[in-house]
Amino acid sequence: MTDIKSGPNPLFLRHDELHQGIELLFYAYRDFTAECDTILATYGFGRAHHRVIYFVARSPSISVAELLAILRITKQSLSRVLSQLVRDEFVSVQKAQEDRRRRLLKLTDKGLELERRLSEVQRARIGAAYRAAGGNAVAGYREVLLGIIDEIDRQRFEKNH
Repeated sequence: MTDIKSGPNPLFLRHDELHQGIELLFYAYRDFTAECDTILATYGFGRAHHRVIYFVARSPSISVAELLAILRITKQSLSRVLSQLVRDEFVSVQKAQEDRRRRLLKLTDKGLELERRLSEVQRARIGAAYRAAGGNAVAGYREVLLGIIDEIDRQRFEKNH
């Protein structure tokens, strides 16, 4: 495991610095998802369920095709997760009025409550990290994340900010 050094390293593209960045992402993701994993487990859900709930909450009436494009998973994988969420009444499915073949997804009240619980713990973790790091670090963090994600998804964020 690499040591965290204080202050920015002017040699940030060195092999060991890049490995530290990878390692930090793994640890951060593990800790970012841990509390939610515990909540999800009480419903028999996993991280795939969380991603569906999160993105349906962020875009009510999102189509199945749009959700597939965001999640980059197979229809079969989404179908398994979505079927369980619909059956357990966390998500509702409606046909679009303009095109009856399109299925639109919304969270039910039960789904909204679960999404609130999950996002609350993650917002608290992100908020604490942001407060500790300060505005300049948060802006730099955002730039790094935007640089990691693919161009098509990067455009989603550039439109909104």
